[in-house]
Order: sequence, then structure tokens, then C-alpha cells
Amino acid sequence: MSSPAHPLLRPPATAAIRTSGRGTAAADPRRPETARPASASVTLRLARGREGLARARSFTRDTLRDWSLGHHCDDATLVITELAANAVTHAAPRCAGAPDIRLGFRLEPAHLLLTVSDPDDHPPVRTPGAGSGLEEDGRGLCIVAALSEGWGWTPTPPAGKTVWARLSTRPPI
Repeated sequence: MSSPAHPLLRPPATAAIRTSGRGTAAADPRRPETARPASASVTLRLARGREGLARARSFTRDTLRDWSLGHHCDDATLVITELAANAVTHAAPRCAGAPDIRLGFRLEPAHLLLTVSDPDDHPPVRTPGAGSGLEEDGRGLCIVAALSEGWGWTPTPPAGKTVWARLSTRPPI
């Protein structure tokens, strides 16, 4: 599948990188801003373990509040958690010694693009019929599909993939 995610990702870093639409460092995050930027992006490198999921949830909530999108925190946090959990559970164990998992968020006027990049070349697998019972596993991509306007994946050269989901930034009705 082709994806809008690949050209939007920033290089990984040891900490989150916040940039404005022009690629310059954002203003001091402690200073309140009156308007959300027209386009912005952030990335976060996660440790390859379940402890990184709590960091991913916290980072998602903080970022969306910074972007005045607090009303989308629950959906975005659930989507990024499902995508990151898939990477931690399925991709990381197959790629010992490979780079960590990267989260990426890109804010555009009408959409929020959430991405998770991992070192595994295998495509994500959506389990048919998942979510219809009380199974503990296999519902993640069904949840992502239900909460997002679209999702997909793209290979990330030289190895790995990026799984993405697009959410609306419109206020709830």
C-alpha cells in the first residue's frame, strides 16, 4: 500500500523533536500559544519493550493538548497504543539488535497523521472476524480501523515498515 506517512517522518532522535511547519524548533512548550500551527510534526523513539507503551500514551496526550486537540486525546491515544503494541509484540522480537520503534505525529489543518515505524519487514495482519468475540488478541487493527478515517502501511527502506492512521482534527459534533 502506498502511504502519505513515509515522506513525513523525521529522523529518529533520543528525545522528542518538535518542529513547526518550516522545520524550525518550536516555541518554548511552557509558554501558552494562542493558535495551533498550520502544520507541525513530532517524533519519539521508544524502547523496545512494553514499558515504552506508557510513554507513548503520555506523549500522545501531551502532544495533542499542545496542539489544542485535547478532544481527540482518547481516540489518538488508543490508536497509537494499538499500533505501538503491535510493533512491540510482533516486530521487535523478530528483529533483535535492530533500531528502536519510532512514533511520528503530523498535524495538518484537517487531519492528524499517526505513524509507528519498526524494523520488521512483515506487513501488519488484520485478523478477519477479530473483535467479534471476547478474544484477548487480534483486535488492534480493527480498533484502529474503527477510530480512524483510514490506515495503511508502507515499507521503510532499507528495512522495516511504517504503519499509519489518519484521524480528523474536526471538533466532535
